[in-house]
Amino acid sequence: MELTVGAIVEGKVKSITNFGAFIALPENKTGMVHISEVANAYVSDIRQHLTEGQDVKVMVIGNENGKINLSIKRLEPKPQRDSAPRGGNSNFRSQNPQRQGAPRPANRQNVPPAAPKTADQLFEEKLKAFMTESDSKISSIKQYSDHRTKSRRR
Repeated sequence: MELTVGAIVEGKVKSITNFGAFIALPENKTGMVHISEVANAYVSDIRQHLTEGQDVKVMVIGNENGKINLSIKRLEPKPQRDSAPRGGNSNFRSQNPQRQGAPRPANRQNVPPAAPKTADQLFEEKLKAFMTESDSKISSIKQYSDHRTKSRRR
């Protein structure tokens, strides 16, 4: 059985660490559920949600380079969000008349969510930002040294 992304399989919790749990899967394969993929709510101690030897149903969310990433929370129904804004101010719309009739974009529902960025894409973005900042600093240093050199020649 090929473990493709989106597949739902049964496994057994093999070991638990502070950052996640390793799950024994069919065909002697092992995958990991990161602590952020255990429950829809914040999890500070994974041991409050899982125990070693426990049977769990998991979804494969990644399978690259022999590392199988799993999720438990993606099989649970998403919690309903409150319609009232956060901060306890339920009269927000009535106090803010400009927002009262603000229409939402109609096409927002049809836009698919952006694909998560890969590690290479994140690295490239960081490298580009670093290079831009570095070039800016170097040019300002060159301008300063050129200015000092010209003032000495006089």
